[in-house]
Parts: sequence; C-alpha cells; structure tokens
Amino acid sequence: MAKTVFDVLRDKILEDKASLQEFLCGGGAKDFAEYRELTGKTRGYDACLNHIEDLAKNYLEEDDD
Repeated sequence: MAKTVFDVLRDKILEDKASLQEFLCGGGAKDFAEYRELTGKTRGYDACLNHIEDLAKNYLEEDDD
C-alpha cells in the first residue's frame, strides 16, 4: 500500500521525537529549564501524532463512503 501524506508526516514526527529522546537520555540538556522545554516538545509531538491519527482515520472513513 502506498504511503499517504499522513504516514509521511507521522514518520517524520516519530523520527524527530526519537532524536529528541535520544538527546535527553544522553544527558544533552544543559540545565533543568532546557530539560523542561524539551520534555514539553515531546508532549507536543505526542499531541500532533494523536491529531494525525484522528485526521487519517476520518479521511479514510470519508473515502469509504
């Protein structure tokens, strides 16, 4: 099955999130403020992924009608 724009976007966000998590796990944050900012970014990625999944689901359901 061909990749949809939703798949491409989800894959890119997952890639960015994994890179960020690797940076954090490696002790990359220079202070607590940066750590908080980056963990907030991780939560933002999760919210985006949820929105993408909802949009993809709705799009595919409309396409079936």
